Amino acid sequence: MLGAVPTMVLFLTLVVAYGFLVRRPLDRVLAERRARTSGAVEQAKNAIAAAEAKTAEYEDGLRRARAEILAAREARLKQWGTERDAALAAAREATGEKVKAAKSEIEQSVAAARQQIEGASASLSEQILRAVMPTGTRPEAAQ
Repeated sequence: MLGAVPTMVLFLTLVVAYGFLVRRPLDRVLAERRARTSGAVEQAKNAIAAAEAKTAEYEDGLRRARAEILAAREARLKQWGTERDAALAAAREATGEKVKAAKSEIEQSVAAARQQIEGASASLSEQILRAVMPTGTRPEAAQ
């Protein structure tokens, strides 16, 4: 057993030396590595959260821009509808005026034709009476 004491002392010295020379620096390096890794993970999480916030902001801006475009389009369509209605009203009015003028012209033509017919009917009736009545009678007496 006495021969085993130097081996045990040497073994204990080796364990203590291992603890000081290898284990502690290794633990320190691993702790630093864990800290850096967890820090990088935290930074990545923060970056992802910031990216998501920026994406939400861009989507909101896009929604607002679409709404503005749709509102401008609706306004433009209303304006075009108003202009179309005004143009139709003007065209109807102009057409109505043309129709009135044409009716007036037709009425004048009808009145002139009636006067011609009345004037021609008197002379035609005289010619018919002369043709039908004997030559010795006067057409004024037959009336």
